[in-house]
Amino acid sequence: MANITFIGLGNMGGPMAHNLIKAGHTVTVFDLSADAVKVLVDDGARTADTVHAAAEGAEVLITMLPAGEHVEAVYLGDEGLLNTLTSSTLVIDSSTIAPETARGVAEKATEKGIAFLDAPVSGGVGGAKAGTLTFICGGEDAAFEQARPVLEDMGKNIFHAGPHGAGQVAKICNNMLLAILMNGTCEALALGVKNGLDPAVLSEIMRQSSGGNWALNVYNPWPGVMEGVPASNDYQGGFLVDLMNKDLGLAFDNAVKNKAPIPMGSLARNLYALHGQQGNGRLDFSSIQRFYRGEE
Repeated sequence: MANITFIGLGNMGGPMAHNLIKAGHTVTVFDLSADAVKVLVDDGARTADTVHAAAEGAEVLITMLPAGEHVEAVYLGDEGLLNTLTSSTLVIDSSTIAPETARGVAEKATEKGIAFLDAPVSGGVGGAKAGTLTFICGGEDAAFEQARPVLEDMGKNIFHAGPHGAGQVAKICNNMLLAILMNGTCEALALGVKNGLDPAVLSEIMRQSSGGNWALNVYNPWPGVMEGVPASNDYQGGFLVDLMNKDLGLAFDNAVKNKAPIPMGSLARNLYALHGQQGNGRLDFSSIQRFYRGEE
């Protein structure tokens, strides 16, 4: 078991830290939300008043933060953690950020002799709670093998995508595809219902046919068709539209930089941007079904 510091206890980070405690690790947590910290302290976590105090003595430091600027603020600059961590600390950043941002932090960590992995996740809040996340890692082989036992306490599928930044590249490709699939699923369901089909029956037909995909099979966006998904809870919980917009923006920026055509990804980005602007940013991303139902 390891001494682990976990920074960032949002919808994903909180359950991930909980699973580390459950696995028997000594976990120190930090977040700007006192309520989020209290939940983990009640689970058995330790806490500290500052990021630096929380990170002191950590064998493994994990961050799960909203965006690249937050990652840079935690690690870089005169007040950044890379100035105080020792070379014995393994740093794992599970935020979804631009590949170049991950590479920049990794470069500074390497200069100080600190092992760093970018390790964004897939699987949503449900996967975080169940401990079945997919970790998509970028970094050196040795750091990946060192991190694997800890990641396995939070996830089911652990991938080494390549060098620093590769985890982020794979993650934005995955989330771009997810956005495309969700839009296509919502579009097909809305068309069927407008023709008088039962959405549950149509879903099962497509699920057992060539139209089957993750959005349809395990995260159905039509209310009442599937239990335990955000669509059946007024689109509460899950992966927020605002976060999908952020990830699609990362994919778009990367495509521009690499001169890669992404016509379907660009359309998905525009649709989610419109959906967010219409007041749905804090709903689950499957709420784009409302657009196809003509509710906005």
